[in-house]
Amino acid sequence: MEASISAAAVPPLGSLRRAGSGAGAGCVLFFTPLLTCRSPVLRRRRPSTLCLVVGEDSAKTTTTSAIERKEKEEKEIIITLNESQIRAKERTERKQSERRTYLVAAVMSSFGFTSMAVAAVYYRFAWQMEGNEIPLSEMLGTFSLSVGAAVGMEYWARWAHRALWHASLWHMHESHHRPRDGPFELNDVFAIINAIPAISLLSFGFFNRGLVPGLCFGAGLGITLFGMAYMFVHDGLVHKRFPVGPIANVPYFRRVAAAHKIHHSDKFNGVPYGLFLGPKELEEVGGMEELEKEINRRTKAYDAVDKTSGNSS
Repeated sequence: MEASISAAAVPPLGSLRRAGSGAGAGCVLFFTPLLTCRSPVLRRRRPSTLCLVVGEDSAKTTTTSAIERKEKEEKEIIITLNESQIRAKERTERKQSERRTYLVAAVMSSFGFTSMAVAAVYYRFAWQMEGNEIPLSEMLGTFSLSVGAAVGMEYWARWAHRALWHASLWHMHESHHRPRDGPFELNDVFAIINAIPAISLLSFGFFNRGLVPGLCFGAGLGITLFGMAYMFVHDGLVHKRFPVGPIANVPYFRRVAAAHKIHHSDKFNGVPYGLFLGPKELEEVGGMEELEKEINRRTKAYDAVDKTSGNSS
């Protein structure tokens, strides 16, 4: 009986063989039926795709930055233009103010000296003719020396300009060869210096009678006339420190102005040093071609200004 039980408890080997996934692929369990061995199953992975998506926020940020940079550059350009316009306007207003200031000074000094000279001439000759005899020699000497002093001042100014102003007195005259800051310059002191002997000679000749006082009066009168002409042509016409009106249309004065401009260019070692005889000095050093070029240039500039003024009116 025991043998029958044992035989029944052990199953046959064929019943323990299980079919595998392939031919002859099986697994026999000798000890326990609880443990099973399955063949490995190969799983196929699904293909994956990597997508890089640029966000709309990043694109918007880049576009916004570019727009902001462009707007900033435009604002900087506008600010720069506005500053340039403001500076140009300030320079124009300052120049106009300087011209008005110097014009007032020029008119007051011219009117003052002119009225004094006219009154002095009138009263002096009136006193001379109170007696029975007319002092013809004294009157002739006065008028002759007036003309002589006026012409002589041109040569004096030429010599002083070369030998003094561009030499030992250059520290004062240099202000005239640099851009002027304000209505006046240190070089204007020379006008006051030249006015001192003129006033002294006029005063002595006015309060005294005789040939010598008459000659002194004429010399003072000639220096005064030259100084007034020099101021209008040199300061007004050449350097435009105040308007001179119809003087600018006189052909000879245009030649004088052009010659003095060449003096400031230092093309002929400073020649001409004189003013009214400046064209003659340039002719002596062979500068007539350059003078004609400068005259043509200034003529075109005057015509352009006149045309602009005519269109604006």
